[in-house]
Amino acid sequence: MEDPYVWMENLSDDRVLRFVEEENKRFRGFVGELSDELFPEVWKYYSMPVIYGSNLTEKGVLAMYKERDRQIIRWLGGGVIVDSKELEKELDDEVLLQGFTADKSGKMLTYSFSIGGADEGITRIVNLETGRVIEEFKPSIRNVVFTKNGYYFSRFYRHGETPDGVKSPAVRLFFRDGNGERMVFGEGLGSGYFVSLRKSMDGKWAMLTVTFGWNSAEIYIGPIDAPKRWEKVYSAKVPAEPIDVVNGKLYILTREGKGLGKVVAVGGENVTKVIAEGEFPLEWAVIAGDRILAGRLVHASHGIEIYSLEGEKLNEITFDLPGSVYPLDTDGKRVLLRYESFTIPYLLYEFDGKLKLVEKQEVEGDFRVEEDFAVSKDGTRIHYFHVKGKEDNKRVWVFGYGGFNISLTPRFFPQVIPFIRHGGSFAMANLRGGSEYGEEWHRAGMRENKQNVFDDFIAVLSKLKGEGYKVAAWGRSNGGLLVSATLSQRPEVMDSALIGYPVIDMLRFHKLYIGGVWVPEYGNPDDSKDREFLLKYSPYHNVKPKSYPPTLVYTGLHDDRVHPAHAFKFFMKMKEAGASVYLRVETKSGHMGASPETRAGELTDLLAFVVRTLS
Repeated sequence: MEDPYVWMENLSDDRVLRFVEEENKRFRGFVGELSDELFPEVWKYYSMPVIYGSNLTEKGVLAMYKERDRQIIRWLGGGVIVDSKELEKELDDEVLLQGFTADKSGKMLTYSFSIGGADEGITRIVNLETGRVIEEFKPSIRNVVFTKNGYYFSRFYRHGETPDGVKSPAVRLFFRDGNGERMVFGEGLGSGYFVSLRKSMDGKWAMLTVTFGWNSAEIYIGPIDAPKRWEKVYSAKVPAEPIDVVNGKLYILTREGKGLGKVVAVGGENVTKVIAEGEFPLEWAVIAGDRILAGRLVHASHGIEIYSLEGEKLNEITFDLPGSVYPLDTDGKRVLLRYESFTIPYLLYEFDGKLKLVEKQEVEGDFRVEEDFAVSKDGTRIHYFHVKGKEDNKRVWVFGYGGFNISLTPRFFPQVIPFIRHGGSFAMANLRGGSEYGEEWHRAGMRENKQNVFDDFIAVLSKLKGEGYKVAAWGRSNGGLLVSATLSQRPEVMDSALIGYPVIDMLRFHKLYIGGVWVPEYGNPDDSKDREFLLKYSPYHNVKPKSYPPTLVYTGLHDDRVHPAHAFKFFMKMKEAGASVYLRVETKSGHMGASPETRAGELTDLLAFVVRTLS
C-alpha cells in the first residue's frame, strides 16, 4: 500500500525539521498567551514533591523523588546522592532520571538517566561508601541485581544483533564481575520476549521470568550464583510472576483460571493453591515475615488484603478515597507502599505487621471523586471515574488507554487540578485491553478484539455528551492510538482531541524503532489475517474528509520507543482532510518524559488547548 508520507520517518530529513519548526510556531500562535497565563498554576502542582521509587537497605531507605525543578536520589530524611541538576551541568543538556536500585547492604547503587527523555540512556554504578562511579554503560542497561561477587543485568538490543546472532529488538541477561561480563541467559529468544530477574529475600535464589509480550510467562529458579543450574519450574499461557521463596517453596502470582489472579506455591513437582481467585483481580502480592500482602483491584481502585502464608485471610485495609497502591520494596520483613489518587501526589506507607504513614503530599480543596458506568456496543459495562470540584460548568477532560494489560487506576495529573478549580472536571475510563477486570478483560481488547476498546471509549464519551458535557478526549502512546481511532470513526463524540506520542500507522508500527515487540499485543502486519483487522481500524489509513473537532497531535523528537513519524504522518492526513489540527513537537522530550520544566510546559500546553477548544 502506497504511503505518501513515508519520507517523514527520516528524522534527519531537512524537510521534516523545517516542518516541525513551522508547526510548532503555528501551535504556539494558537495557545501562546493562554499557556503563559496558565503555567504558574500548573507549576504550582507539578512542582509538588513526588516519590517514584524506594529501596530498603541495611543503612536506611534510598528513594527517588521529583522536587520542584529537579529529580534526586537521596536517603530518606538524609543526604542527596544523585541530583539531575548536577548531571545537567556535567552534560550541558536536559536530563531525565529513569530509575535506580541499591544492594541490600547499602554499599552499591546503580541509576540510569537519559538526555531529553529518550528510553536509551546511560547507566552508572556507584560505590556509596566512596561516592566513586565504578562503571558506566552506554547505552543504559536494565534489571541490575547485585550478588556477593558481581551483578546481573539485562541489555535491550535496539539495533543490530544480540551476541548469539538474533536481530533486534531482543533482550539478553549478563553477569559481570572482576573477570568481565558474559551472557548467561536468553540465547535464541527473539523479538517480543522479555527477561526479568529477581533475587529471593534470603539472597539465595534467582527467580527469572521469561514473558512473551504481555501474554505468557515461564519462571525459572536456581542458586543465585549458578545460572547454569536455573531450571524452569512453572509455565503459564497467561501473565505470572514470582513473589519470593519461603521455607523451600516458590510463591507465584498467576492469572491462570478466570484470569483474576491467584497465589500458588511450588515445592518440587507440587503446585498448591494459597490464595484463590476472587470476584475482582489480585494485582500484586509481596511477603513480609509470615504475612502475604496482596493488592486487590475493585472497579479500578486498590485495597490491601493480608493473608497467612497458608492462605488464611487475616485482615483488609481500605482507603477513604479511590486510589492506587503499589509496593515499592520489601526486605522480607517490611514493605514500603506508595498510595496515589487524583488529588494526592503520594502517601508513603511502611508495613511491618501494621500500616504506618511515613510521608505525604496532598492537594487542599473541595474535590469529589464519582464513579459511574457506560454501556458499550456489545452490552459490556465500562467503569469510569469522574473528578469534580465546587463548580461543574459541563466541560470534561477524558483520559483513556485500553491496552497492554495496564490498569488505569487513580493517579495525580497536575495540569488537571487548575482545570477543575476553574469549573471543569476530569474523567478516566477503564477500557478493555487493560487489566482492570483480569486477563479476560485484557484479551477482549487486544489483536482482533481491539475494536472493543474503541467502542468502550465511544460509550463513555457518548454518555458524558448525553449529560450535556463538552468533551476533550485524551490519550498517550497506546492511548494515542485509542483517541486517533475513535476520532477517525466517531468524531462527533468529542469536542476536542489530544493525541500524544501515539502509535497510529498500524501497517508499519513493527518496522519503526522497537515496534516489533508489540506484535503479540496488536498482531503482525506481515500476516495477511492480522493485516486485515489492523487495516480496518488503523487511524492513519482511515482518515477521510469529514467534520473533525479541533485536534492536537503531540510528540517528542527524542521518543525512541514510538517513532514520531506516527504523529507526523497522521497530522498530514488530517490536514489533507481539512481538519482543524495542530502539531506540537517537544525537541527535548522522549517517551519516558522530560526534565521537570520541559514536562510542565508540555502539560500546560495541553491544558491551554483543552481550555481554548472547550470554551
